[in-house]
Amino acid sequence: MDVRRRPPKPPRSSTAAQGATLHQHRRSNHQRSSSSPAALDPPSPKASDALPLPLYLTNAIFFTLFFSVAYYLLHRWRDKIRNSIPLHVVTFPEIAAIVSLIASFIYLLGFFGIDFVQSCISRTSHDAWDLDDLIDEQPPSNLCCTNAISPQPPMPKLIDPEPIVSTISSAEDEEIVKSVIDGTIPFYSLESKLGDCHRAASIRREALQRMTGRSLTGLPLDGFDYESILGQCCEMPVGYVQIPVGIAGPLLLDGFEYSVPMATTEGCLVASTNRGCKAIHVSGGATSVLLRDGMTRAPVVRFGSAKRAAELKFFLEDPVNFETLAVVFNRSSRFGRLQGIQCALAGKNLYMRFSCSTGDAMGMNMVSKGVQNVLDFLQSDFPDMDIIGISGNFCSDKKPAAVNWIEGRGKSVVCEAVIKEEVVRKVLKTDVAALVELNMLKNLTGSAVAGALGGFNAHASNIVSAIYIATGQDPAQNIESSHCITMMEAVNEGKDLHVSVTMPSIEVGTVGGGTQLASQSACLNLLGVKGASKESPGANARLLATIVAGAVLAGELSLMSAISAGQLVRSHMKYNRSSRDVTKVAA
Repeated sequence: MDVRRRPPKPPRSSTAAQGATLHQHRRSNHQRSSSSPAALDPPSPKASDALPLPLYLTNAIFFTLFFSVAYYLLHRWRDKIRNSIPLHVVTFPEIAAIVSLIASFIYLLGFFGIDFVQSCISRTSHDAWDLDDLIDEQPPSNLCCTNAISPQPPMPKLIDPEPIVSTISSAEDEEIVKSVIDGTIPFYSLESKLGDCHRAASIRREALQRMTGRSLTGLPLDGFDYESILGQCCEMPVGYVQIPVGIAGPLLLDGFEYSVPMATTEGCLVASTNRGCKAIHVSGGATSVLLRDGMTRAPVVRFGSAKRAAELKFFLEDPVNFETLAVVFNRSSRFGRLQGIQCALAGKNLYMRFSCSTGDAMGMNMVSKGVQNVLDFLQSDFPDMDIIGISGNFCSDKKPAAVNWIEGRGKSVVCEAVIKEEVVRKVLKTDVAALVELNMLKNLTGSAVAGALGGFNAHASNIVSAIYIATGQDPAQNIESSHCITMMEAVNEGKDLHVSVTMPSIEVGTVGGGTQLASQSACLNLLGVKGASKESPGANARLLATIVAGAVLAGELSLMSAISAGQLVRSHMKYNRSSRDVTKVAA
C-alpha cells in the first residue's frame, strides 16, 4: 500500500530567510538532477514492496476470498433457517470462513479505504496549502535560477483600482452612508426618507463605492434631474450614462423634412443613414402609409376541461358580445379603445390577445388595465376560470414572435421611395441591378436560409435602437419593432430603383415613460412630435412611427449600397477607428 504524506509546512520567516531557503532548495534539486544515476538517492520504500506477491495478485486473492466466504456463509445460514438449526451453532468450516471474511475485509478496507480518505484530504487542502506556499516563498527579485529547473511563475498582479472620490460633504450625510452600509437604511428608501432625490443618489453612490471598493468616478452624478425619474423610469439611481446623439437628415417624408436624432456609440451609423436621407431627398422624397395601430396584451386562463375553455373562446369571438366587452375594456382610459380579441387554445388553457388603440402613449399599461377589467367581468359568467397571468406571451412583448410579424403590434407601417439612376450612381456609388441582386440574395434568400423571423433586412435594428434611445422609447421593444422586410426592384425600364421597408410592429409613444425626460423630450420636440396631440389623439405617435420607418429606409438604402460597392470595410476603417493616442488623451 502506497501511503503518501505531504511534508510538514515550514514555519513563516522573514523574506530574506524565505529567499535563502528557496534558493537552497532549488540548488539542491539542480545538483540531484545534474548528477549521475548512481549518485541519485534511492527511492523511499513502499508498503506494497513487503508483499510476497505482486500487488494485483494480492488484491485478486483477497477479493476472491472475501466474496467466496461471504457466499458460503450466506448459503449455510439459509440452510440452517430452512432446517430450523440455531444460527449460533457453528462448525469449524464456518468458523474458518468467518475469520477469512474478517481478514479479507480488513485488508480491503486498509488498502482502498485509507488511501481514498487520504487522497480526499490531500485534494481538499491542496489549493490552500499551495497558496500559502506561494505567499510565504516568494523569491527575491535578484534570485538566479538555473536552466535545470524552471522558475516559479509569479503571482498575478491585480490592477490597482481607481481611487474612490467621496461626494459626501456633511457629517449628517456621512452618518446616513454608514447606516446604508450596515443595512439600517435600505438602498431603495433614501428618496422617501430624505425628500431630496439628488442627495439620495449621492449618498447611495458613496455607499456603493465603499461597499464594493470600486470607484464610480467616470459615471456622472451632477447635471441630471433625478426628480423626473422618481417612480417612473429608474429606481435606486447612482448617476446617468452619456450617449452621444447625432442628427441624420433632413429626411424628406410625405412632403415634410425631419432631422432625425440618433443616440448611438457605433461609428458610421449616423453618417450612413444621413447618406441614405440625402439619396431619398434628391430623388423627391419618400412616402409612408400607416396600415394598423393597436397595442396588444394576451392573458392566459385555465379551465377544468378543454371544452369549457372553448366555450369562453366562442363567447369572446362572438360579434354579439363584442360591444359589451368593449364598454368594460374602455373604462380604463379615455384613449384606450378595444379593437378586437384573438383567441388561441392549448388544451385547457386559453390565450386571449386583446388589441386596442392607445392614443399617443405606447400603451402597455393602458391595455393591461383594460384586460384586467374584462377578466374581472368574465369571472361572474365563468366562475371556474383560473387566471394564470395577465400576460401569457401570446402578445408578444419584447420577444421575436411570428404573431407580431403576421398580425402586427403597435404601429404597422410601409415606407417607399423611388431612387433615380443618377442618384444611385453618384450618391450611393453603385448601380440599380447590383442593388436588386444583392437584396434578393442577402435580405431575402440569405435570411430565409438562416431561418430569420422578421429579419429580412440589412440592419433595421441599428436605426430603430438609436432613435428609440434618443426619443425615450423602451429599448427592449427594439426586438419586435425591428421586424422589417426590405424590398428592392428596378422600375422605369430598369433605370430607377424602387425601395421599400414594411415594418408591422413599431411600438412607440410620445407621452409616458422616458419621453418625459429633458433630453429625450428635446429630441421629440426636434421631430415635432413632443407630447400628446391635442387636435387628433395618437397623431404624434403615429407620425413618430412613420419617421422611424423612413429612417430605416434610408439606413437600408445606404448600407446595401456600401456592401454592393465594396465600401463597407473601408468606410468603417476610415470613420470607425480613432487615430488618436488614447494614453495621451486619458492623461
